Amino acid sequence: MDMTPDLTAVGDTGLLDTLQHEVALFARRAEQTRLGGVGQVRNSMDRAAYLLLNRLDKEGPMGVKALAASMGIDSSTVTRQVAPLVDTGLVTRTSHPDDGRAVVLQLSPRGQARLEEVRASRRQLMAELTEDWAPEEREAFCALLTRFNGALSARMAGHDRGDS
Repeated sequence: MDMTPDLTAVGDTGLLDTLQHEVALFARRAEQTRLGGVGQVRNSMDRAAYLLLNRLDKEGPMGVKALAASMGIDSSTVTRQVAPLVDTGLVTRTSHPDDGRAVVLQLSPRGQARLEEVRASRRQLMAELTEDWAPEEREAFCALLTRFNGALSARMAGHDRGDS
């Protein structure tokens, strides 16, 4: 039995239509600009690269399978997305200390510097876009966006398991 609530019956259809439209616009604009920062094309970075570098920075060196699992994507996707990062020197591949056959991916010093450059530019963009917001509004937006992303992640995880 499907326990998913019919939000159009219990909620405001107009509000839900506005929400889905605004989320679609946000996704398109974010991808168009790659949220690259303040007018600096060199500070843009594609979403996959940013998320991979960010994960390696936050969680440290790890193998392809562990990285894929932590990001909720498959190993072949990580391998494909990491290749250009290795080619440009942003990520290094080394042998696992306990198993020389296994590969460990690590953020290189160049990758760390590049990631911080992009983060700083994106922070500046976020500051400019929300400069006329009260601190409480920024906090509320961040909390709600985090909650929204969490709900999307949980839904995707449920669909990956075959739940509906």
